[in-house]
Amino acid sequence: MWRRPPHSPPLNASGALCFMDTPCLSPARPMPNRYTQQIDEVLEAVDTMNTDELDRLPYGMIQLDASGRILNYNAVESKLASLRKEDAIGKQFFTEIAPCTRVQEFYGRFKEGVIREALDTSFHFHFAFKQNPRDVTVRLLYSKRSRTVWVLISDYEGKPLATTESETITPR
Repeated sequence: MWRRPPHSPPLNASGALCFMDTPCLSPARPMPNRYTQQIDEVLEAVDTMNTDELDRLPYGMIQLDASGRILNYNAVESKLASLRKEDAIGKQFFTEIAPCTRVQEFYGRFKEGVIREALDTSFHFHFAFKQNPRDVTVRLLYSKRSRTVWVLISDYEGKPLATTESETITPR
């Protein structure tokens, strides 16, 4: 079980501890094939979805502009991070909401994808939220249509985090 070390850095707005000198990322691994098709279908349609449709998805979904500012933040991600959508939208994801993601393996991929206007990668990541620490699979996808990056969060094995809007997300 994870415990907060003594003299650890402060918590961010979402309750995550952020260690700038220690990446909290395991080596990149492909997502399991049996979920890839479902995730691909979601990512193909996500730019045309309204807020209600995004909220019904069983994955955490975050849409970032080229600077990392949050444009969309769905209900599953809100529950996972214990952060209201209203408190996330408009904020800088990598500095204000989840500074532990400001590591080469996450932020570096994001920046490179924005510069190249091409990004489609997945990797495992540990979000050290105070109330709900969680190991997840992250998929980053650059959308040429909206010129934004979608961050899709699934469980560590690549499975959906919820089957209904009211389902409780349990830590791994």
